[in-house]
Parts: sequence; C-alpha cells; structure tokens
Amino acid sequence: METTIEKVEESRSLKEECEKGLCLDCKEHHSLLKATRNHNIIPITEYLRLPNYALEITRNCKFHNEVLQIFCKGHDCPCCRKCIIETHNNCKDLIEIEDYIKDVKSSARFQEVEEIMKETVENIKRIRINRYENLTSLQEEKNRIENDVVQTRIKINNHLDKLQADLIQDLYAKVEKENEKYNRY
Repeated sequence: METTIEKVEESRSLKEECEKGLCLDCKEHHSLLKATRNHNIIPITEYLRLPNYALEITRNCKFHNEVLQIFCKGHDCPCCRKCIIETHNNCKDLIEIEDYIKDVKSSARFQEVEEIMKETVENIKRIRINRYENLTSLQEEKNRIENDVVQTRIKINNHLDKLQADLIQDLYAKVEKENEKYNRY
C-alpha cells in the first residue's frame, strides 16, 4: 500500500514517522487507522523543498538500521535499542527522543534561537525589498540617462543639420555670386 520516496510522481504526501511516500488513497486510509492517525504527514512538494542536510537526517540508526528512540545526553547522540545495550549500557542520562525534543523546544536557548531566526527572516525580507527598490531605482536611472543621451544626440544632430544647411546655403550663395560675376563678362 505504501510507496517509497523514489516513486515521487505517484506519491502526494510523506509520513515523517517512517519516511514513506503515500498516494492520495493510501494517505486517506492511513489517516483513518488508529495506529497511524496521529502520524505527521507532509505534502511531497514541501519535502522536496527541504535543504539537502535536512533530507539526509534519518530516523534509523546508521549501525543497526533500527528506529532511534532514545537520546544519550552524556554522549549527545540518538540511540536505538541495540546501541543502548552495546554502547550506552552504563549511561545515566538517557531520555526518550520525544521527551528530549519537548524539553529542547521549551528551553530558553531554543526560544532565543527561534527569535534570532525570526529576526533573520525579517532582515532577509527587508534586504530583498531594499534590493528590489535599488534595482528599480537603478533601472529608472538607466532609463533617464539613456533618454538624456538620446535627447542630446537629437539636439546635436539637429544642430549639425542646421550647420550643414547653413553651410550649403552659404556655399550655393557664393557659387551663385561667382557665376554672376563670370556671366557679366
């Protein structure tokens, strides 16, 4: 019933808990089952927009390929059941990942980082607006200068046309005057 991430064109959403793609029919069926109705399902389009480092995060242990359920505060790492038995048997600061995440999200440091992120997003928005305004202003200035150059060229051409007409008229007048002199004799 479930598809894998590779079948993105068929999948419309993604189950975060088990990282499986779901088609529309499976998504609806999945949300009706008691065991999976609380699973967080995100649209595949949002999943594909995640940065690469976020896509590389896995819920499975890289050593045992089991679901990571426990966090060892002493070693600052997530663990599966086998890791606890093999490596973290004597560790005292073990906590369920879900509880650890809740603690992290409510911590002052997390709130501070979240506030910094909000400020950063606002700064980026302001920078984008400023950049857009600068580019618009630059374009307007370019158009104004280009128009000035065209107008100056028109004035220069008109002046040169007038000089040419005056010189030719003067030339014709002198030639006519000389012709009259020769015709008198």
